[in-house]
Amino acid sequence: MFSLPTEGTRLANAFCTRFGVTQPIILAPMGRVGPPELVAAVSNAGGLGLAPLWTESPDKMRMEIRRIKELTDKPFGVNLNMDFRNEEQLDVCLEEGVDVVSLFWGDSGNFVERAKSHGVKVILTVSTSEGAREAVDLGADAICAQGWEAGGHVEGRVSTMALVPAVADAVDGLPVIAAGGIADGRGLAAALALGASAAWIGTRFLAAKEAPTHPIYLERLLAASENDTEHYDDLYDLVWPNAPHRALKNSTSRMWEAAGRPSLGHRPGEGDILATRPDGVEIPRYASAVAFSELEGDIEPLPMWSGQGVGLVTKVQSAEEIVREIVDQAKSIIDF
Repeated sequence: MFSLPTEGTRLANAFCTRFGVTQPIILAPMGRVGPPELVAAVSNAGGLGLAPLWTESPDKMRMEIRRIKELTDKPFGVNLNMDFRNEEQLDVCLEEGVDVVSLFWGDSGNFVERAKSHGVKVILTVSTSEGAREAVDLGADAICAQGWEAGGHVEGRVSTMALVPAVADAVDGLPVIAAGGIADGRGLAAALALGASAAWIGTRFLAAKEAPTHPIYLERLLAASENDTEHYDDLYDLVWPNAPHRALKNSTSRMWEAAGRPSLGHRPGEGDILATRPDGVEIPRYASAVAFSELEGDIEPLPMWSGQGVGLVTKVQSAEEIVREIVDQAKSIIDF
């Protein structure tokens, strides 16, 4: 067992110190299954909750942020997608006094500069050490190094094991967050040993009591092994094209594979409406959607985003229990 420096109950590393949290765990922002209740629960447990609000209107964003503030007085953040960069969304974050803004996928424009000018801390997600150096030059307060094992939309091709130390070496002491395939304390301990200051965890929190994961999606997650996901360059690309991703294999992916992975316009089942949201929006096959609890329709063919750590997700727990279990297990391996 090796030791890391501590300050009381806080892990005295670069991330926890800079972001004012007590546990080196970040809730990955997961659209429609990362509601205020889950974000606040992770923050209340000592980690950093991130709210996935880039798909929302500014008015809805404001409501969600205020709801999180009703549920926690701890630091939390908002995740914004730079492929759909929206100045009004950043305006809301700044006006509402959000602690942290997480930016990913694409050119961040002036968002880092604007956020930092208001005292907001910025996390930039990268997939290479070169991207990490560019993020440092932009003024990021922390770097999320996302490995190829991650669930959902994954920009890079490098594994977490190889990427994290390369990024840590490239950023000269700036906090690094390891993302991709981490679902328990062993993964957290490994991330810290590789030079990260924290772990970014998504798939494990899909099984949190506070997450409105559709029951069929949840059942698939709890039964899955590490071999049940696949990385796709362009399968679920309606709504968000040119955005590679990782999800559980399902009937849609098998049908597409059997047809030879044809491009959009030539795929089997195109035009099929699989499900409907409560607001009446229909979800067609191959859409970049999320199977959340209020969907009605045929759920199994929808994308079920998942990282390769899914085999470690075996039970439903509260977010607080998940954070505590991961930290306790990591502490049994390394001393912090």
